[in-house]
Amino acid sequence: MTGFVEKPQPVQVPGLVHLHTGKVRDLYEDAEGRLVMVASDRISAYDWVLPTEIPDKGRILTRLSLWWFDRIADIVPHHVLSSEVPEGAPAAWAGRVLVCRPLRMVPVECVARGYLAGSGLAEYAESGSVCGVDLPPGLADASALPAPVFTPATKAEVGEHDENVTYEEVVRRVGPLVAAELRRVTLKVYGRGRDIARKRGLILADTKFEFGYTGDAVGEGEMVLADEVLTPDSSRFWAIDDWLPGRPQPAFDKQYVRDWLTSGESGWDRHGDAPPPELPAEVVARTRAKYVEAYERLTGERWED
Repeated sequence: MTGFVEKPQPVQVPGLVHLHTGKVRDLYEDAEGRLVMVASDRISAYDWVLPTEIPDKGRILTRLSLWWFDRIADIVPHHVLSSEVPEGAPAAWAGRVLVCRPLRMVPVECVARGYLAGSGLAEYAESGSVCGVDLPPGLADASALPAPVFTPATKAEVGEHDENVTYEEVVRRVGPLVAAELRRVTLKVYGRGRDIARKRGLILADTKFEFGYTGDAVGEGEMVLADEVLTPDSSRFWAIDDWLPGRPQPAFDKQYVRDWLTSGESGWDRHGDAPPPELPAEVVARTRAKYVEAYERLTGERWED
């Protein structure tokens, strides 16, 4: 059993209709039919949304996504119309809101990998390939790939695993023209993000994107980049100075959370049925510091609440 330890009740705001509560974001619709995404401070690990939040996490993800959207707008349009807080919404929503145009979402997570890690590493160890893409023999954890690869996945519900799929499966689901455009844009945006991150002393190991279309069906109208982009929640960033293939790399994400949950100190069995416990204050503080550091290193701006 996985999912929310305790699913939050949606905030009721006049003029907004609650549509969905995700792992991190709550989704509403306003009177004009626009989508209102609100980034919480929730954090997930091992298919659970944990009972402890990471202060400022939602604001960091929102501001960093806006920063990136500006830097890739010449490659693909994005879905953000405004970041203004709707009238009548709680003050706590400040800095967390993205008002977006509604899209017909592509039912595929578009993943680009430039380095071998995570589920890609596990799949490579079994088959020598990732999502049907053959890779050279002898690669290790965190090895650089000869060239970035498109390794799509299915979009899972809360509490379930994303599942890697082949490019041929994407073609089956959305057709050859849409599949080719998804791959092209995914790799191009990854390349832009990789180059910018490298100048800041960071490796963009892999990242995932979500796309939608402005028409009535996938493939109709304009393809648009949605959700978040190139954040520590959707991407794996490593410090160039610390990079050493052959071992797991220190990452700018929820690594401290995962490490503590699987340690003897937590007392939690990730393979059992019991939900994970509350996080200790030290783990919360160190995790928040990593999100802040990622924001500051990428943008060159100081994080201020």
